[in-house]
Amino acid sequence: MDQIIGQIEEIARKCGEYILNVDRSRGGDVISKEGHANFVTKHDKKVQEILKKELLELLPGAAFVGEEEEVHEAVYREGYAFIVDPIDGTSNFIKDYRASAVSIGLLKDGKQYGGVIYNPYPDEMFSAQAGEGAYLNKKRIHVSDKPLSEGLVIVGTAPYYPELHEESFKMAFHYFKQCIDIRRTGSAAIDLCNVAVGRAELFCELRLQPWDFAAGSLIVTEAGGVVRTKDREELRFDRACSVIASNQVCKDE
Repeated sequence: MDQIIGQIEEIARKCGEYILNVDRSRGGDVISKEGHANFVTKHDKKVQEILKKELLELLPGAAFVGEEEEVHEAVYREGYAFIVDPIDGTSNFIKDYRASAVSIGLLKDGKQYGGVIYNPYPDEMFSAQAGEGAYLNKKRIHVSDKPLSEGLVIVGTAPYYPELHEESFKMAFHYFKQCIDIRRTGSAAIDLCNVAVGRAELFCELRLQPWDFAAGSLIVTEAGGVVRTKDREELRFDRACSVIASNQVCKDE
């Protein structure tokens, strides 16, 4: 795997250590954003500052698209582009639910090149490079080979978009009738990793932003899975879209 991916892992680990050592006595310094239950904390902003500084030192001249910015640079251009979520699962972080991750996607010439997701609570470092496989703590991982009837489905509820709430739960019920059970974690990055490592057979959410899936979608595909929109189209990295990720057995469900 490219040396760059290893360096990105170290940057992600540094940010994860920051998350673990946050002084929670101030309640996370919560700020509301546009949309239902959409929050950011001063710690999201701090982690993004660290990511921007260190990632751009690693690859000077790269584009940088972060969640906590008002302006998102174009990613479909020549050269490298980082797409990052400093704390994926901010609501979990605020509540100390201990299911939040640092997510770093890397595009090269408009195509996925690398992905790193670090969940500091169990110390799990997921990474992938295009064509080189997916890894958890340096060990190769693969999606499961189980059908939906023998599997778990992870659902995202698109909480920031009230117009999608009813459809989201209809989709969850659709899969619930076919699988062992459903799960909801509150972090799309972690959800995608759980599909990649075979803990669940399918993940779905009706609207996610590129920083939610830029890293995780590559990790799933490099682990042998399939990622597409609900309309079976390829993901875009310059706009929001639906995301369904699964193993090969469940790809037509």
